[in-house]
This record gives sequence, structure tokens and C-alpha cells, in this order.
Amino acid sequence: MTTLPAPTEVNNVLTGPLALYIHWPFCVSKCPYCDFNSHVREGVDQAAWLNALLADLAYEASLSPGRPLGSIFFGGGTPSLMPPSTVAALIDAAVNHWSPADDIEITLEANPSSVEAARFADLASAGVNRSSLGVQAFDNDTLAFLGRAHDVEEALVALTTAQMNFGRVSFDLIYARPGQSIAQWEAELARALSFGTEHLSLYQLTIEAGTRFATLVQQGKLCPVDGDRAADLFEVTRALTNFAGLPGYETSNHARSGAESRHNLTYWRYGDYVGIGPGAHGRRGGMATTRHKKPENWIAAVARNGHGLQAETALSVVEQTTEALLMGLRLREGVDLARFADAAVDKLATERLSQLGLVTLSGTRLKITEQGTLLLDAILPQIIA
Repeated sequence: MTTLPAPTEVNNVLTGPLALYIHWPFCVSKCPYCDFNSHVREGVDQAAWLNALLADLAYEASLSPGRPLGSIFFGGGTPSLMPPSTVAALIDAAVNHWSPADDIEITLEANPSSVEAARFADLASAGVNRSSLGVQAFDNDTLAFLGRAHDVEEALVALTTAQMNFGRVSFDLIYARPGQSIAQWEAELARALSFGTEHLSLYQLTIEAGTRFATLVQQGKLCPVDGDRAADLFEVTRALTNFAGLPGYETSNHARSGAESRHNLTYWRYGDYVGIGPGAHGRRGGMATTRHKKPENWIAAVARNGHGLQAETALSVVEQTTEALLMGLRLREGVDLARFADAAVDKLATERLSQLGLVTLSGTRLKITEQGTLLLDAILPQIIA
């Protein structure tokens, strides 16, 4: 697994590589399961948005000058709708503001529509070297149910095009869908693994408040998969990806050794990351940053203040430790408790969970076991004092 420098104490100002997240909030349509900060607009003033993002970026860079930059991640929304020239300008600005690693990872999320796939070559020329495709399913009926704008044929073409243009490729699938059998998921996952990508993000369908799916559940028109079936599907997922050489290095993410998402590892290992654009969050030097969420409010704030910050809050050592544990225990590698100045771990609860085979504590390394991963959401509140 890729090793990144980690801080010795979470309340220290970090000197390791930064991760930069750039949020593009616009989508062609809103998917019924999505609770991300995404918006549908009839038109976007591309020049105004580029200038605002550059200003937001420059402001953050002024607060952490000289830091090494390990990764850039364009997320959304649908960042593959951005003009490649905008992507290139933001990458150029970032590597000029900070000190880019020789092997900097630059990821862009993309929808696998034919229109967006046609931009992949230009995006690669702009500097993107890793793509993350929102395939979500290899079945047209399911894609329609999920509100996706592409079909299976477009997804296959986009996947081939991505592999031709980007050095590293990942794609997403959603499983534990209503009515999905274990056999159906085994076949779909086997097909996904056959494409030979180095990374897969495999998410169980969750019903998030405020989404169209949540409304359908409340109306009795949609019945989510029950917990036992979801657990069975999770176990199948772990078994098949392990066998294929893409073990789960995080609860929902699977990769060949060395192909883990370095950007996301920064989050899960609680390193410093900068977030710009509407609704983007950041953690730098013990500070939590939040930007205005609505696109119009964010761009107005940048025009007014030179940045899109809505709030900047100092986190206590206990708050940082709690966040680090919540993030780090999602990783197969777990967390090193020696890293924390005041590890807020309930030792009695940890010992009890260890006896149940749900966690292990070897020296100062705390890990969730494979059995415990199924119960992660229930285990975390018990571990954190």
C-alpha cells in the first residue's frame, strides 16, 4: 500500500504533502440517490467561474505557502463538464502556488457519456493522469432506475477511451439495489473486474435524506435491501475483489497494491487538505474550513472577499483525534494510536470488541477486522470515548 507521510500529532501544523480538492457543482441532471452538492443550471459563465476558482485557490495558497502538493482531485457535480482549458488553468495555478510532487496524482471524476468521453484526450493533455468514472451499473434498466444519463454501451466506450488516455483509471458501481440478487451482483462484479482497471469504488446504495429515493421510501414506493442481504452482498464483494487482486483497502474502495487513491488516503489518514469551490471542506493546520454551498452564494463571496470561505474553525485536540479515528478506522491498515497526543479511545470498549473478534490492537496499531467491517457504523461510536 502507498505510504504517505503522517503527522506525529494531529494538533501539529502539518508539513507533509497537501491534497487539493476542486469542486465543480454543475450536473446535467440530479440523480435520485445523490445528496452531493450538485446543481442543474441552464447556463454557466465559464470565464467567471474560472476566475473565481483561481481566486479561491490563490487565497488558500497564501495561507500555506511552500507546501508540497501530493494530489489534485476534481470532484462534483460533474467536473468532466468543465472545459479542458479551465482544468489546465487550475492545474497550472496549483503547481505554481505549491511545490508539486514529481509523481503528483491528478484525478478528475467523469460521467461516461459520449459527449464527456470525447474530452478525455484534451483533459489528459491538460494534466489529468487519473480518471474516476461514474459507471454505477452494467444494466440499462438499472441505469435508468438510478437516473443516469448514459447507457451501458456508452459506459463501455468511455471506459476504453479512459484507459487509452489516462495512466490510471477507476470506476464506481452501486450495489445492494432493490431486487438485486447475489448471483446478479456476482456476475456484474466479475464483469467489472474483467476490464483490468487498477481501482474500483463499490458502494452500497444508501437512502440519503432529502433525495428523491428518500421520498419514495417514505411513500412506500421503494423498498431498500435489508441488512442481512446487504451484508451478504458485502461479503461477496470482498471475496471476489480479494481473489482478483484488488483487496478492499477502505470500506468501499479496492485497488491493486500501490494503486490506492493517494488523494483519498490523505483524507482517511487525516492529512491536510484544501478544498475550493462551492461547499468544499478543508482541514489545514488544525483548522476546519467550509465554503458557501450554493453556487451563486459562493461566487458572490469570492467577488466580495476574494475567497469563498463561509466558516473557519479551530479544532480542539479531542475533535481532531475523533475525526482522525472516524476516518482512519475505515482503512484496512487501521490507525496508529501513538500518533495522537490524547487518543480518545475507550479502552474497555476496545478490549470487549477485540474479544468479540471485531477489532485488533497490536502494539499501538488499532484495526477493524474483516468481520468488524460489516458493523463499522456501530463499532465506531463505542471505540471513541
